[in-house]
Amino acid sequence: MDGGIYTYVEIDEGGKKIWAVGPRMKVVVGDKVEFRGGMPMPNYHSRTLNRTFESILFVSELHLAGSPDMPHGLTMDSSAMPPGHPGAGAPTGKAAGEAPKAGSISKAKDGYTVEELFSNKDQLNGKTIAVRGKVVKFSSEIMGKNWVHLQDGTGTSGANDLTVTTDQAATAGDTILVQGTLRKDKDFGAGYLYNVIIEDAKITVE
Repeated sequence: MDGGIYTYVEIDEGGKKIWAVGPRMKVVVGDKVEFRGGMPMPNYHSRTLNRTFESILFVSELHLAGSPDMPHGLTMDSSAMPPGHPGAGAPTGKAAGEAPKAGSISKAKDGYTVEELFSNKDQLNGKTIAVRGKVVKFSSEIMGKNWVHLQDGTGTSGANDLTVTTDQAATAGDTILVQGTLRKDKDFGAGYLYNVIIEDAKITVE
């Protein structure tokens, strides 16, 4: 169904049904669709539809499955998302060039490296930790929080980029000291599962 310039679709993913919203497109019940990107938003109320969704996935691309070059769908950044989208009207997070090289960032006093946090997530779950790293991406006001992607040159792919939530601001390229609570296997729904995340962090720009 359409709401303004957006299309809302209920998708069956192997027996699990999820709602998604993206750029307006032509679609009918039974069509197979594909999407790219996105962020889950719990208890989202669409003013256009006058309907509240228990959980909905905001996607940047939405099109019919198998359609080349997305003839029926468009690409949309967060500034063009419906009001209430986690990121609507906020700047899109941007990378700060190359990730830090191994050994370029010193370990926090009484703290951990990014690699150590992933390796010891079971023992550290629920504990307050300290970690130092470089901000490689910053996104503001997503689900009421600011999101920081942090790297320190340690770890391999899949265990070298640490997600941090905070109410403070940071800039891509900053080296920061983070103190917050580690949570393992954090599930925000709609397929967004974080093996390790640091929540409610206090950050100090160094």
